[in-house]
Amino acid sequence: MTTQPFTIDDLKRILLEGSGAAENVDLDSDIADHEFEDLGYDSLALLETSSRIERAYGITISDTILADATTPRALVGAVNEHLVQDAAA
Repeated sequence: MTTQPFTIDDLKRILLEGSGAAENVDLDSDIADHEFEDLGYDSLALLETSSRIERAYGITISDTILADATTPRALVGAVNEHLVQDAAA
């Protein structure tokens, strides 16, 4: 487990590694508040992304959190909440 915060750049890297990028989406732009669906990521891509985050950061992302985090900003926030909770435990 890491004590470093999870960032949008970390998420972009994991998205690219696991699912690539849609042809018409520029992940180098500010994607924080765009819906994952609008960025070309379906539920299967997000499951792969959450699995990669779980392995890399030693946390568990519930299906509810994944369903509620519809934007990169929301997912990054949820991951960081887990990291803070785990560090405090």
